[in-house]
Amino acid sequence: MHAARYGHGGRPIVLLHGLGTSSFLWREVAPELARAGHTALAVDLFGHGESDRPYDGEYGIAAQGDYLDRVLTALRIPRATIIGCDLGALVALRLAASHPDRVERLVLVSPPDVGEVPGEDVKLFQRSVRRAPLRQQRGLLGATPLLKPLLEASVAEPQAMPDGLVARYLAPFVGREGVEQLHTIVRSIRGQDLHEDELRTIAAPTLIVAGERDRWLDVRTAERLAGTIPDGRLARIPGAGRLIPEEAPDELTELILRFDEGR
Repeated sequence: MHAARYGHGGRPIVLLHGLGTSSFLWREVAPELARAGHTALAVDLFGHGESDRPYDGEYGIAAQGDYLDRVLTALRIPRATIIGCDLGALVALRLAASHPDRVERLVLVSPPDVGEVPGEDVKLFQRSVRRAPLRQQRGLLGATPLLKPLLEASVAEPQAMPDGLVARYLAPFVGREGVEQLHTIVRSIRGQDLHEDELRTIAAPTLIVAGERDRWLDVRTAERLAGTIPDGRLARIPGAGRLIPEEAPDELTELILRFDEGR
């Protein structure tokens, strides 16, 4: 698994991306965390970005949580603040539930509804698959009609996801093998990997960060999640959609630093 390190020394913060993105998502946030004295580690989930993608690999939420535990062991990090966006938030929850000793604090950015996994974003991807002809999916840029609608729907304003940025996120999924990998990842997202009852066992202080224009995370769902986790709280960011690290990196960084300091 690939992990990009920003900074040395200070308390470690691990950053997890979501569906259709990679550690590139954290390029604005991670350097600022490092400047604030932390070691920030932006991880490519297994099968994503620059991490390996064996044909017989397991890419579900539970497996990703176990892989992350091994990453922390390899990096000699016994305990860290874990931050996950979208699908990465579910992986962070899985780690906190199954390896509570690993998690100092937990930040869930635009988390999907645990009771509705796979969520509406995954269903949007599946609709794109049905609309795109098979020959188009197998071409050099076959992932474009599959991921582009998902990425564009994940931001509040179209200018936050221009074509050049879409192309950067598509880069790991170019060609027929990339498209097949996307299909494998989406099929691996299963609701049975994480249950709402497990949320009540999470001991780490938890911050849920929700964009007020996230089309898939309504206020009631975010408030219910914050109320279910014993030490959970909710912060909302005006004008942002699901990909808050893209649209509001400064606001998100400030929230993370204040939360990490216990404020």
